[in-house]
Amino acid sequence: MSKTSVGDKILIRVQSAEGLKRIEISPKANLKELFETVQQTLKVDGFGLFKERNFLTELHSSHSQKVGSCLKHGDMLFLKKIAGTSIRRTSTTAIDDFETTSTSRPPASSSKQFQPSTAVVEDEVDQTLSKMDGLIERARDPKACRHNANGRCVHCTPIEPYDDNYLKEQKIKHLSFHSYIRKQKSGIDGGKYVAFDDINCRIKSGCREHPPWPKGICSKCQPSAVTLNRQTYRHVDNIMFENPTIVERFLDYWRTTAHQRMGFLYGTYEVHADVPLGIRATVAAIYEPPQESTRDSIRLLDDEAAAEVDELAHALGLKKVGWIFTDLITDDPAVGSVKQLRGIETHFLTAQECITAGELQNRHPNPCKYASSGYFGSKFVTVCVTGDSSKQVHTEGYAVSAQCMALVRDNCLIPTKDAPELGYVRESTDKQYVPDVYYKVSASLKVKSIMWEALNENHPRGNT
Repeated sequence: MSKTSVGDKILIRVQSAEGLKRIEISPKANLKELFETVQQTLKVDGFGLFKERNFLTELHSSHSQKVGSCLKHGDMLFLKKIAGTSIRRTSTTAIDDFETTSTSRPPASSSKQFQPSTAVVEDEVDQTLSKMDGLIERARDPKACRHNANGRCVHCTPIEPYDDNYLKEQKIKHLSFHSYIRKQKSGIDGGKYVAFDDINCRIKSGCREHPPWPKGICSKCQPSAVTLNRQTYRHVDNIMFENPTIVERFLDYWRTTAHQRMGFLYGTYEVHADVPLGIRATVAAIYEPPQESTRDSIRLLDDEAAAEVDELAHALGLKKVGWIFTDLITDDPAVGSVKQLRGIETHFLTAQECITAGELQNRHPNPCKYASSGYFGSKFVTVCVTGDSSKQVHTEGYAVSAQCMALVRDNCLIPTKDAPELGYVRESTDKQYVPDVYYKVSASLKVKSIMWEALNENHPRGNT
């Protein structure tokens, strides 16, 4: 029987727990393309490919190594799923839309249960929300309910805070973080195996099965590929300023100099009643650190008073809850209008602003008793003061996702010079391994808005 392929492709057999599949691929394709083809054909995520049935010789996703250099027509590969958390992978890990990779749920068969840490001191608002049942009360429906006033039925029984129909009716696009926790704990196991862990984009150190990077890497130490998706939850659901004069005083510098300005927000976190189990950041003051600014840029200087400011804020019952910056250009001085620089046709946040927000959020992690490390995500918010569609000064609040925080923390993202709305993923070098970063986009979305849409949670709207 001939061992040659038909045309310029070879046939590779892939044996998995679901059976045998055959795929065709060019011998000139790299191993990364092989893994992607296997993933698309077998509809499987988080897997390894091995040459032997006993899973000894493993193939690794590579941009440089060709399929023809290690495989020939008719060869059989054995697929093994990677069990456990989603931050481990052999090649690519495809994630469905509107999912996150930051929560791991071990197999139900595992005997190891995750116990929430009693040593973690969560924020006061988290402690308050954790004691609330979160159930949404519903009034008796005079048409559907056939019982007496003291009875309950499916039409008037309280519903969970993560109920999809309720959220759609109220036009709530994202779950609050505590609603997300309740949803994760709503399964048959009661959330006994739920643990929140930050995404890892770095090689796990200490692997003794091979020489350190760049001489070797394996599925145990290789970080998982990242598929950018919109986060289903957010840590802060609303931003409110206690008094409009807080923002007005902050804008005085721009009105006087036409230069941009940046400041830190000090305030408190409170329960936000408009969203089930929601959190609101209430801003009481803006502290403007030493900085040099122009019409188009801001550069922070060393702040010797930073520790004293934090200490004073703590004495007043306040904490640093976010940062604010301006992006304002005068349009018509006679009427006081400003140009609209941001929107769906351009961008909402630049890559540099996303990276800065990610850096600040990493500096202010959110204490969480359900996280293995004691911290998960961040409540640190970003407020941009810019022009709206009516050319009036307008504030918008944002918070970048856990994916963006991880990419920034592990030094995987840098801004671009020619397209401020797009970020650039670093290439792997002999000093740093950078995992593959993918994104999904529908035909209706413009490419220039992908990075912002994927890296940011749906922003809580600021009130002034």
